[in-house]
Amino acid sequence: METDPFLAPWVEGEALLSLIPQREPVVMVDRFYGLDEPFSYTGLTVGEANLFNRNGRFTEYGITEHIAQSAAVRIGYACMKRGEAVPVGFIGSVDKMDYYASPATGDELHTILKVEQEIFGLTLVSAKVYVKERLVAEGKMKIFLKKAL
Repeated sequence: METDPFLAPWVEGEALLSLIPQREPVVMVDRFYGLDEPFSYTGLTVGEANLFNRNGRFTEYGITEHIAQSAAVRIGYACMKRGEAVPVGFIGSVDKMDYYASPATGDELHTILKVEQEIFGLTLVSAKVYVKERLVAEGKMKIFLKKAL
């Protein structure tokens, strides 16, 4: 994308739920800003009632789940475009994850996800999570997709 990918979401709010298998209270993505292969862009406003908000701070567990759901949104969007069912995915591993800051209640996360490799239902992604221009976390994750029967 030639312009700032975080200017206008492609999908947000309730419509986003059609792209992921998660439901409240475990939804950790509230905006999908689109694709520019191999990149995709997501966001989350950290709410006070968020499952992973502790004492006004978004935990490392929440950031990790946000990254996993960012991958799920990307896959769900691609499946929707092909007219396929949205698959269920599982975190296979979290590698080289670094957390630099704990976002506060009300902070808006902006996440850049890069697909490093996809093969046989396994997707390797790298992600960078920002609050404004500040990098708050980065790392790699393997996601396994459950095939529909």
